[in-house]
Amino acid sequence: MFSFLGALAILIVGYLVYGKWGDRHFGADPNRETPAHTLQDGVDFVPLPWHKIFLIQFLNIAGLGPIFGAIMGALYGPAAFLWIAFGCVFGGAVHDYFSGMLSVRHQGQSIPEIVGHYLGEGSRKVMRGFSVVLLLLVGVVFMMGPAGLLANLGMTGIFADTSFWLAVILAYYFMATVLPVDKVIAKIYPLFGLTLLIMAVGVGGMMLVKGLPIPEITDQLSHPKGLPIWPMLFVTIACGAISGFHATQSPMMSRCLPTESYGRRVFFGAMIAEGVVALIWAAAMAFFPNGLEGLNTVLAKGGAGLVVNEVSVGLMGTVGGMMAILGVIACPITSGDTAFRSVRLIFADALNISQANTKNRLMLAVPVFAVGFALTFIDFNIIWRYFAFSNQALATIVLWASAMYMVHQGRSHWLASLPATFMSAVCTTYILMAPEGLGLSAAISYPVGAVAAIAAIVWFMMAAAKRSVSAQPAV
Repeated sequence: MFSFLGALAILIVGYLVYGKWGDRHFGADPNRETPAHTLQDGVDFVPLPWHKIFLIQFLNIAGLGPIFGAIMGALYGPAAFLWIAFGCVFGGAVHDYFSGMLSVRHQGQSIPEIVGHYLGEGSRKVMRGFSVVLLLLVGVVFMMGPAGLLANLGMTGIFADTSFWLAVILAYYFMATVLPVDKVIAKIYPLFGLTLLIMAVGVGGMMLVKGLPIPEITDQLSHPKGLPIWPMLFVTIACGAISGFHATQSPMMSRCLPTESYGRRVFFGAMIAEGVVALIWAAAMAFFPNGLEGLNTVLAKGGAGLVVNEVSVGLMGTVGGMMAILGVIACPITSGDTAFRSVRLIFADALNISQANTKNRLMLAVPVFAVGFALTFIDFNIIWRYFAFSNQALATIVLWASAMYMVHQGRSHWLASLPATFMSAVCTTYILMAPEGLGLSAAISYPVGAVAAIAAIVWFMMAAAKRSVSAQPAV
């Protein structure tokens, strides 16, 4: 239990100390006008209260990611606590803060445009395609999953038909994608975000009250299938530690941020909150008899969803079970709709099409949803295996772009370049070792991954030395 509490303390202190230092080092200026005011259009650029933006951002980046990912990561033992704590503070929160604040500094632009500013036109084009594919995968998966769950709740008739619920979810996604942000998202997301937090706090609190035997990092535990911690754990737990998907979501809230002084609360803070949720669910392995073996048995029977249900009901009774069902169904939906909205914004930025006009929004949204609907007929389980790697690769690129921004500002870049170097090693080693990659041995993958990371930081230092310190346009 001490390891769990220590990791929790790292997250809290990380926000209070490292987050504040990073905010100051970035140069957040409360007197600088934000796009929410300068470009206010009543659709995407709408000033909102900071607490609403925080809860929306939290739900956008979280959904079920920090729950399901942490549960799967718990199979690697208490090492998951360390990755969540340190990865979140020094990697994920920095990544999310920069992706949000750089968007604020660039008129609310989407992440591919920001990457292009600092890593070149080639990187911009790659990121556009990369981000759109990733977001479409997220949107489609988070249509199919909840539709299947709703159809299997024991209802009869049309309500037991997956196609019916798929149509309902698709219709909601379309509305959430094209309607002004304050009409749907700002009204319901804060409620679901608060529910997700309450659910996590309830589970964590009951684990402490009941004195569950949460393992310590000194315990000798290993993955039931013998998978190595490096680099598998660092890709398995993305949401809750560091996730590139977040960079596609932060620009939505950057368009609603009324002042830069709220940047740390919203972007850094939401990621820390997600880390807390992930930490709690990683510790939930203590709920099952026989620890990791018991957790693995339940996962084999019904996946992470069954784990969420058993833990919630077991610790919080019927109310907990109801909240678990609500989370498993509603949370992915609230990530899927913003995925499609983000695709619309990426296309709008790339094509320079104003979104103040409803016709323009429909012109972009309709083809996007046509592609998304077509993907529901394809079995892309194999493609989905690459999502985890792609997600972390995207985060790595965003961190390198953030580091280059700091170079342009004449400030120290190590805040972003150090985690970028680490994640370069993670991604390279993973794609070399993973079955969906090259399937090479650790003896080859480990040293090659280390060399790739060193090469990346050397490349960056050389590129930074050639760059002018003069500010980019609109910064």
